[in-house]
Amino acid sequence: MTINKRNKLAYQGSNMVARGGWGRNLRASAKRSYAQARDRMQAPESPLRADTTKDMINQQRIRNLEIERRARQIANQLIAQRESARLAARNGRVFTEFDLDTDVIPNQQEIVTRGLFPNNIGNQTKFHTSSLLTATQKRYYQEVWNGNSDVNVNLTSSAMFSVAYGHAKGSGSADEGGQVNDTPSRAIYSQYRLLCLEPDDTRFTINGQDTEHCYFFNYNRALMRERLDEGNIEINIAELSGSKFALTQGNEANTSSLEGVRPLTGDATNPVIRLIDDSKVTSAISVNRGHFGRRYNMVSGSIEQGVYNATNPTHYGLLYPDLGIIVIDADAMNKSASFNTVTGSEVPGDNAVKMTTAISHSGAYLIDESGDKLGMQMRSSEKVTSTHYFVRATNAEYNFTNNPTFVTGSNGRFAQPSFIGDPKVYITSVGMYNPRRELLAVAKLSKPLLKSFTREALIKVKLDF
Repeated sequence: MTINKRNKLAYQGSNMVARGGWGRNLRASAKRSYAQARDRMQAPESPLRADTTKDMINQQRIRNLEIERRARQIANQLIAQRESARLAARNGRVFTEFDLDTDVIPNQQEIVTRGLFPNNIGNQTKFHTSSLLTATQKRYYQEVWNGNSDVNVNLTSSAMFSVAYGHAKGSGSADEGGQVNDTPSRAIYSQYRLLCLEPDDTRFTINGQDTEHCYFFNYNRALMRERLDEGNIEINIAELSGSKFALTQGNEANTSSLEGVRPLTGDATNPVIRLIDDSKVTSAISVNRGHFGRRYNMVSGSIEQGVYNATNPTHYGLLYPDLGIIVIDADAMNKSASFNTVTGSEVPGDNAVKMTTAISHSGAYLIDESGDKLGMQMRSSEKVTSTHYFVRATNAEYNFTNNPTFVTGSNGRFAQPSFIGDPKVYITSVGMYNPRRELLAVAKLSKPLLKSFTREALIKVKLDF
């Protein structure tokens, strides 16, 4: 009985254990499942995947090694080619390929200036109005030449610049069809306003003051090249005698005839207005219209002495160097040079003749402090882009020539026995060839250059664009 009782208790105890551990078994099973899933996620790659990764790394290493091998092969080929060329040079060569790293320097820029007027003249003292213009053209502008415009008289003369007078309201000139204010002076002012001013600006402003009428200088584009060279510009304007007519007729009549010009005797004390740009003392003013971008003031001064009273200069006009246009205030000319510009309505004033006459007289009679006649001083300026080629001829190169006089006889013996072992030639030109050995350009030396086995040559060829 006792044993049975213990067994029964034991059985019952076992049942109790089974019943009490059922919930714990579920929690343990869930933990095991979570742990297995976590282990699967963190488990190392399979052998197959690991082998694939190793293969990719090995393939990349093989490719890198192949690239290095090919690079060494190409480098060795280049070295061999240069060595072969060097050895071939000992026996002479006909062509030499430029080394782009050491022999060619591209995109070199420099500013080149020259005299603006024909034949590279920087100080023009002779001015002739053109006789080739029609009567209608002369109502708009006057064209100025450096000599007689008749080619039968002067074959070397050419046009330098034109002078025009413009008025915003059309005064100082007469229309052709009786239309109110449709005159040449209005057309001229409108043309230069559109060229020089901003779209919303209707008047030229000089020293803060708007002006309704101006004189315009427009320089020949072929002479100007890229732009006028600011800082090297001087215009000299002789004083006129417009007051002769002003006493009786005011500014309503044509006062531009030569009768209204003050007679000049050649005396250096004759009055003259000397104008230069102020680029030496101020920075350019930005102009947004088009690509012209710069503007300076025309003030009283000279190239030799600079701006007169630089702190408070006297303003006369504007300079647009990139356009090749100079604007002179007509009111300033009336006040300082006695122009008495015609501003009457429907009056053919021929005001441009006033300016050309004043310019011509300054060049013909007036002189400066150094004894030079005044006239007009101008220089052009342009930015030149160049490529420099360095042609190198070592002592063993280019010591022979294809000139038939270099040899004699059917077996090609030297014409001069002294050339045996010591030939001598003279380099006179350098030919520039493309890879197909087609001649593209020829550079000429200023004088022949002696070449032999004991002499080397370095020639710089400059190609401008």
